[in-house]
Amino acid sequence: AFYDASMQPPAGLPAIPVIWGSDAVHGHSNVFGATIFPHNIGLGAANDPDLLREIGAATALEMRATGLEWTFAPTLAVVRDDRWGRTYEGYSEDPRITARYAAAIVTGWQGAPGGVGHLTGDKIVATAKHYLGDGGTVGGRDQGDNIDDEADLVRLHAAGYPPAIEAGVRAVMASFSSWHGEKLHGHRYLLTTVLKERLGFTGFVVGDWNGHGQVRGCSNANCAAAFNAGIDMFMVPEDFAKLYENTLAQVRDGTISEARLDDAVRRILRVKKQSGLFEAGRPSTRPHAGRQDLLGAAAHRELARRAVRESLVLLKNERGLLPLSP
Repeated sequence: AFYDASMQPPAGLPAIPVIWGSDAVHGHSNVFGATIFPHNIGLGAANDPDLLREIGAATALEMRATGLEWTFAPTLAVVRDDRWGRTYEGYSEDPRITARYAAAIVTGWQGAPGGVGHLTGDKIVATAKHYLGDGGTVGGRDQGDNIDDEADLVRLHAAGYPPAIEAGVRAVMASFSSWHGEKLHGHRYLLTTVLKERLGFTGFVVGDWNGHGQVRGCSNANCAAAFNAGIDMFMVPEDFAKLYENTLAQVRDGTISEARLDDAVRRILRVKKQSGLFEAGRPSTRPHAGRQDLLGAAAHRELARRAVRESLVLLKNERGLLPLSP
């Protein structure tokens, strides 16, 4: 119904198909019967980029079976404090592992840039997240503040992004966290100057769940600051109608420039065009849609068993450390 509505615009306006994303982070895990792979902390222990590429390809197929074309993954957080409650979402505390994995998993989901079937058919759109520094907040506080200097931000926390961009990742999700007290959803230097200009990212930047509402001076229904900083697509579950009206008014009164609006629209349209959405038809009519045999397919479950085997870590009890004394 959402797709049908997007393809029936008011008279004289072009039909622009809706794009739909889901958190298929370690398999299409929101769907009953789908193959569940070890979470990222286990996959990181495997230290096997080829395994990640295969998992991405299998997950893309299972997402296509449900008519979807966009995943909110991979999570490229480099976890530096085990007190963070989301440590399991990162592959490693070692940025080298995250960097090696980024291109592999993106290629598994999206296919090789310029290759046959890239972003279409068996493949889907991937999202590198959460940009930037979410794994290094003070005290491991979720949605907290990262106070590393810029050299460490680059060396540790940004390690996965250049490989992901080189592999053609089409979306980047902004982090709930801050860098030196400034929320990433409102950080123009990191979102625009660094990501879009310096790193040459040509896809679109999507916000996290009401993350723009945490920017100073903003609410969930009103945030020109996040848009001006470089957020191209808001993730706004309840207040979307009011946010739409406010954003439109802010373009009309000059708070948001038409050039910034055009940039955001262009980026989103580019990804929709590259992923074949304009020709794809209704989700239920797309390749693999409705194929129950792909959900939890035997080959995918065998791949998951292999991933479990590779993710197991044997600890050697040297010098009688275990059992720990109470």
